[in-house]
Amino acid sequence: MSNYKFKTTNIRGKQYVEVNERIKFFRQEDRYKDWTIMSEFTVLDSEQCVCKTTIADATGRVIATGHAHEVQSASIINKTSYVENCETSAIGRALAMLGIGIDTSIASANEVKDAIAKQDSGDSSNSEKVKKIQEMLDTEPPQDIMQKAIDYIKSSKDKKKAFTSIMGKYEKSLSEKQIEAIKKFVR
Repeated sequence: MSNYKFKTTNIRGKQYVEVNERIKFFRQEDRYKDWTIMSEFTVLDSEQCVCKTTIADATGRVIATGHAHEVQSASIINKTSYVENCETSAIGRALAMLGIGIDTSIASANEVKDAIAKQDSGDSSNSEKVKKIQEMLDTEPPQDIMQKAIDYIKSSKDKKKAFTSIMGKYEKSLSEKQIEAIKKFVR
């Protein structure tokens, strides 16, 4: 296990890892030697783009993927760099799905900053996109959900009620094995 210390950015009290940190880690770790990061644009026109990034091991087996969507008119930076921003986000999400830099969130600092900027702009035509981004930001990897669930149950007086609440919210995100492990904290 690596002792790599990710640099993070504090956004509204929560620490997020930037995409460049995820890439740096991936490229320097021996366990990812000869692995590849491949990006392709499934949609690319003068107004928007969708990028899919795939990470494959040395044998070519796909291990993780990530997707991103950018609209050229969404920001000043996107006017000239929406394609680059889209690819960076897709790479960051693919690396997150590989498990790199996800201690607090799958979303990268870059994605969170963009989502907040879009939300703060007050553009009502963007409200549905902002809502989807907020939902994405609330998505946590199963390991994080599990740890939070255990901590919540441990601190609750009514452990059965706490367990029921957690299952109502996260059951679909957890494996049977994880659910069984959480049940052990319900007495």
